Amino acid sequence: MARPYICLLALAAMLLLGIATISRSRGLRDKAHQSAPRIPSQFSQEERVAMKEALKGAIQIPTVSFSPKELNTTALAEFGEYIRKVFPTVFKTSFIRHEVVGEYSHLFTVHGSDPSLQPYMLLAHIDVVPAPDEGWDVPPFSGLERNGFIYGRGTIDNKNSLMGILQALELLLIRNYIPRRSFFIALGHDEEVMGVNGAQKISALLQARGVQLAFIVDEGSFIFDGFIPGLKNPFAILEQTPMPNMFGDGPMKMALQELANEFSFPTNLFLSNMWLFRPLVSRLMERNYITNALVRTTTALTMFNSGIKVNVIPAVAQAIVDFRIHPAQTVQEVLKLAKDIVADDRVQFHVLNAFDPPPISPYDDQALGYQLLRQTIQSVFPEVNIVVPGTCVGNTDSRHYSNLTTGIYLFNPLYLQPQSFRFVHGINERISVQAYERQVKFIFEFIQDADTDPRPVPHLHEL
Repeated sequence: MARPYICLLALAAMLLLGIATISRSRGLRDKAHQSAPRIPSQFSQEERVAMKEALKGAIQIPTVSFSPKELNTTALAEFGEYIRKVFPTVFKTSFIRHEVVGEYSHLFTVHGSDPSLQPYMLLAHIDVVPAPDEGWDVPPFSGLERNGFIYGRGTIDNKNSLMGILQALELLLIRNYIPRRSFFIALGHDEEVMGVNGAQKISALLQARGVQLAFIVDEGSFIFDGFIPGLKNPFAILEQTPMPNMFGDGPMKMALQELANEFSFPTNLFLSNMWLFRPLVSRLMERNYITNALVRTTTALTMFNSGIKVNVIPAVAQAIVDFRIHPAQTVQEVLKLAKDIVADDRVQFHVLNAFDPPPISPYDDQALGYQLLRQTIQSVFPEVNIVVPGTCVGNTDSRHYSNLTTGIYLFNPLYLQPQSFRFVHGINERISVQAYERQVKFIFEFIQDADTDPRPVPHLHEL
């Protein structure tokens, strides 16, 4: 009998920007060093209608990635023409350079007036995962609006970010905005299938030009509401697995300590005294499928192939296992653990694609990207005023840019409830019109915040 074998698809977890609510930490508030008067993020009714219609149009273009070699290139080309039509000011502004990279990806260089300020980058991606019609309340590429929600593949992942970035920039330019700090906008066309021809080529291009970035902001986590039992307010920062619990190694321990005051007794006591209660907190994290994915490498059997006929015993069985690697582990460590767990010489392991987790991005008072995000979050979401780091179990195009910056922050300025979690890559993916308007507002404010000369304010903790 031929040996069965398991194929491993190891994907590293990235650092994300996690957000919680009401706490005692304070972020940057100093806005005194702006070069021009603040442009208020107030949009007319006509502008709000136009921005939601632009998103609907983007959803209607089926930019599906099936595999690295199977993309809907017709739709990708159509999308490139679409953004030219919808955001004319972006494309005709003299201080913005637009380039097409890898045939379908787009790179915008927005030249600022102060070359002494290090540039940053905003990321998003054009492609979406497949969406069969079955089970949807509306066709998945219809972009239909129902009960205040826009439905369709890409409304959360990730055309909301892409259109939100360009929409915010368009509105700023219409209001005669001229940036101080240069920045890039990189829109990859194959993020869902590893980003080799999109983000990787953009990164190589920028590296060849000697570009070094202050930080990157990409999709990642949301503002989570109701995910952790006992937490009073919304915050933002999977599966059963035998991989070891890594709680305490990485940013999660610190994040929970800062969130301690958001819990009632006795949870707040446990989190405030982690030196004593760390084993207990670690076990509690394991018991929730969401938080379990934050403390260990997750394991998911995504594909299984065996047999050719109902009455014939298969000679070979193949399985593909998707590991999302905890920041405290490496590919080789996870591979060894998997082999030790299987403990069967008949099973062969082949790594299809793997990379180690990148270094944890800085999140102290000197971390420019982190502090600017904190400032904008506290302004646009006044009910959220504590920023804590966490671990993102997904991967994004941002991993291709780790050679350009040490600061990679993954944050999607949208609320997400547990019942909505299944919409990401799932059926009836949708975004509320109000949430999308707030996302545009967030980016509108963030671009202006990045033009400030921030002065970090130390954390103030009440005793």
